[in-house]
Amino acid sequence: MKITEEIKVGSLNIACNGGKGHLGHPTVYLNLEEKGEVVCPYCSKKYILDKTLAQADH
Repeated sequence: MKITEEIKVGSLNIACNGGKGHLGHPTVYLNLEEKGEVVCPYCSKKYILDKTLAQADH
């Protein structure tokens, strides 16, 4: 699987819809808890947990 984009996030639970409006994909909810990263099965975007972003949210 070829990674299309890497996105740093500050949450263990994220939603991905492909980000292309009506050309995207169905919303899927992904969990980063196990490895600190996850790849969307539809669009191959890789979400990476960044704890500094998580601290900034509080």
